[in-house]
Amino acid sequence: MGQTSPLLSLKNISKEFYGNVVLQNVNFDLHEGEILGLVGENGAGKTTLMSILFGMPVIAETGGFSGTIELDGQEVHFTSPFDALDAGLGMVHQEFSLIPGFTTTENIVLNRESMKPGSILNDVFGYRMSTLDRPAMRKRASAAIHKLGVKLDPDMLVSEMPVGHKQFTEIAREISRENTKILILDEPTAVLTESEALILLDSLKKLSKDGVGIIFISHRLREVTQIADRIVVLRDGVAVKDTQAAGVTVKDIASWMVGRAMSGETGPREESRAFAEEAFAVENLWVDMPGETVRDVSFSVKKGEIFGIGGLAGQGKLGIPNGIMGLYPAGGSAHLESKDIPLNNPAAALKAGMAFVSEDRRGVGLLLDESLEWNIAFTAMQIHGQYLKPVLGGLFTQRDSVAMEKLCQEYIDLLDIKCTGTKQKAKELSGGNQQKICLAKAFAMKPDVLFVSEPTRGIDVGAKRLVIDTLKKYNREYGTTIIMISSELEELRAICDRIAIVDEGKIAGILPPGANVAEFGILMAGETDSPSRTKRMAAAEEVPNA
Repeated sequence: MGQTSPLLSLKNISKEFYGNVVLQNVNFDLHEGEILGLVGENGAGKTTLMSILFGMPVIAETGGFSGTIELDGQEVHFTSPFDALDAGLGMVHQEFSLIPGFTTTENIVLNRESMKPGSILNDVFGYRMSTLDRPAMRKRASAAIHKLGVKLDPDMLVSEMPVGHKQFTEIAREISRENTKILILDEPTAVLTESEALILLDSLKKLSKDGVGIIFISHRLREVTQIADRIVVLRDGVAVKDTQAAGVTVKDIASWMVGRAMSGETGPREESRAFAEEAFAVENLWVDMPGETVRDVSFSVKKGEIFGIGGLAGQGKLGIPNGIMGLYPAGGSAHLESKDIPLNNPAAALKAGMAFVSEDRRGVGLLLDESLEWNIAFTAMQIHGQYLKPVLGGLFTQRDSVAMEKLCQEYIDLLDIKCTGTKQKAKELSGGNQQKICLAKAFAMKPDVLFVSEPTRGIDVGAKRLVIDTLKKYNREYGTTIIMISSELEELRAICDRIAIVDEGKIAGILPPGANVAEFGILMAGETDSPSRTKRMAAAEEVPNA
């Protein structure tokens, strides 16, 4: 791989979504035949950066971006993915874009089919009367499959394929294009078995030897160290590391990814609190949440504790609260104090005294077309019968608009929610203020145990500080037991009493917030064999009694 002029250069790439900065002055180059490992926590900006590079419509629809993209030394402006494809870029997204009713061959050559003249009618009606040259198409598809080095049936329908074959078909489609010189792969091994992943890594190395520049995005850090020539680490939208991969360890990458302090924080909290009663426990929990599968998780939380759950994206941390609260199929057992909590039953979980602030605030957390007061009061009204007043001696009830407005105004003031008033619709608020409404809705339930999933995702630094302080306040003043799930390790270290790290659907270990950041990084990377770390985890498992 020559270090001549770069094949691709990204210069000072910045991007905002509705005032929220997601990329800030990102710079890096990609050379011919180079494999660049692009890593970062969930929300670090990787997918947004690749969407910019590939000309995805969402970028233009949200105000565009600043900075420049150069290809072979020439500045380019991609207004659509078709522009990027024409320029020689290929991209395999996390979500499949195959046509289920088409064969492997038909998907690989889609929109680039080989044609043959149909008959004398071509002379009259032109190219439209041509027919598919299926032998030529199959030959081209087979060549791409062979180049990839995998075994795929060219005639199998996508709908009948195992998931790993679908991923290989996606990649074969991109490398079958004659002009492909840059290949972008977003989590390509996430759906592959270990043996399939090894085949793919070998295939990518062969492609790079043919001069194809590859951007390899993955949370499987060991794969990144195995395949990459160079590694770029994104953290909070900033490229914090750009280094040759030789000698870099999984521990190094994990530390670069998570080794930051929250704005306004001096580091992990030093207060050591003692707890007595057990508030909540799960045993042998499994959850079938796509992309966040939980395989076998057991933990217990003390009454009044703030218990953190962290880990890299796709390892199962988000599946834990979603499964417990009944949003995805789950098994195992859950207990709230002395009560068994039935799984797969959201209403039962809420009635038992639990509440959930989902990471999907628009899809799960909010009634977007309803007023703020209706959003905040709705669940408490539905589950506990609050904010209703009797009519005709209790014959029936109607909502208490005065009480709902008072409740809403209380949380607008407490959380500094930027809005025009209690009657404003939730969909009209910024992302950060929508998140505060989700928190207010959960607080209004006065839960014994509160699950909070990614509470500060997509909100600015000032709003993050306010959200964290509010969680602390509710925990301290009302004794609310909080289980907080977050991709931001330093956020967890700043607020939690103990932190569990999830890796491959299981608890890799539980550490105190004051443990070295590298120890957390090692657990995230699945490295759990250090005797000293095992001793610290054992100590963290036992919370001091009051």
